[in-house]
Amino acid sequence: MVQAITPIIMAGGAGSRLWPVSRDSMPKQFIPLLDDGHSAFQATMLRVSGADFDRPIVITNNDFRFIAAEQLAVIGCDAEIVLEPQRRDSAAAVAVGALLAERRSAGGACLLLASDHVIGDEAGFGVAVRKVAGMASSGRIMTLGITPDHPSTAYGYIQPGDIELDIGAHSIARFVEKPDRKTAETYITEGYLWNSGNFAFSAETMVGELQSYAPEVLESARRAVEKAVRDLDFIRLDEAAFASSPTISIDYAVMERTKLGGVLAAEFGWSDIGSWDSLHAVKNRDANGNRLEGDVVAIDTHDSFVRSEEALTAVVGLDGVVVVTTHDAVLVSSMKAAPKVKTLVAELKKAGRREAGEHLRIHRPWGWYQRIDIGDRFQVKHICVKPGGRLSLQRHHHRAEHWVVVHGTAEVTIDEAVQFYHENEAAYLPIGCVHRLHNPGKIDLKLIEVQVGSYTGEDDIVRIEDVYARS
Repeated sequence: MVQAITPIIMAGGAGSRLWPVSRDSMPKQFIPLLDDGHSAFQATMLRVSGADFDRPIVITNNDFRFIAAEQLAVIGCDAEIVLEPQRRDSAAAVAVGALLAERRSAGGACLLLASDHVIGDEAGFGVAVRKVAGMASSGRIMTLGITPDHPSTAYGYIQPGDIELDIGAHSIARFVEKPDRKTAETYITEGYLWNSGNFAFSAETMVGELQSYAPEVLESARRAVEKAVRDLDFIRLDEAAFASSPTISIDYAVMERTKLGGVLAAEFGWSDIGSWDSLHAVKNRDANGNRLEGDVVAIDTHDSFVRSEEALTAVVGLDGVVVVTTHDAVLVSSMKAAPKVKTLVAELKKAGRREAGEHLRIHRPWGWYQRIDIGDRFQVKHICVKPGGRLSLQRHHHRAEHWVVVHGTAEVTIDEAVQFYHENEAAYLPIGCVHRLHNPGKIDLKLIEVQVGSYTGEDDIVRIEDVYARS
């Protein structure tokens, strides 16, 4: 019997080239950017949920743990969610995934996938995966190489070697970095493939190659896994052990050095949707070549991507542009310069701009909140608590709060008293009181929170009890 493939899904990146929609607080893999309403993370998980696959291992950032869990629940997928205490590039994550997979069974193939990629031909993807998985079970570390359809400067490339491993599969001559356009054109002529960053290997083979070429990465991962603790439904890696790992990609750590590498040329319609121009390329477009999303009006405009999350966005007489409007930021770029948004975000961070990494809407395990206004000694927020959601039992030292219910029912604890509030009713929480908000109903609870006091920062929260195990 053929062993099931163990998917290892990497879901901890930031995706800054899709700013201002993708930010550190809610990156692109979790945003519903696809035409079917799913996030790329959800689409990836559905792709590896068939009979050929074992229970996936999802490796993500601690800040995204509840987002990942909720999105899995929505699509009915189960996974083992592993929390990285900090980012250490892909080699450390691969080492952790391989060690966890090795505990399950010997000899079976692992499939390492990024969670933010789009696949056009699902059936073709399945055929390619089964092929590389079979080769991985025989001791190879296989890369899914994508046959280019244009000379992209956004992807790294792989030069297939002279040794034919199977039909369409070869040894690897070399990996090359993202080229300029002229070099990319040469690569295509010479038969190079795009490096998708997706791999198949047996856990034992990857562990062995890490031991040979990146022993410090493997040792840090091993200690992080051995000292890991169970936190609710998550596996929390040991912070000190994981932090000791060198920051290095799996390409540099292993793939460019191993003698076991191979690449399969695949044609299943792949994109890493790394920037607005690449997202535009995989989306359905109108007769003018435009992709218009949200409250958008475009006149005499062609080959453009225009998206609005709230405000009316009007575009007149432009060709080949990207216009993205969010609650607190607007991006205008030529389509050609869209990959440079990452440089823009770096400049915004250098300038200390909150918008660079944080959305106005902040997601929490119980729901979300969004700032409406802030000023001297006050702040106003819109709060949404999902059914059954329960905020921590807490107090504030510097502010009082007023909660006005506008939708649903709120169960409010103030010191020893518990009271229910309905639409158009308000609760007052004086400075220093111990309080909690709970949604006991079957619909979302929405309220307006008005904070008044000498300090309204998020760090003025003393958590006394929390069902989500936050400190």
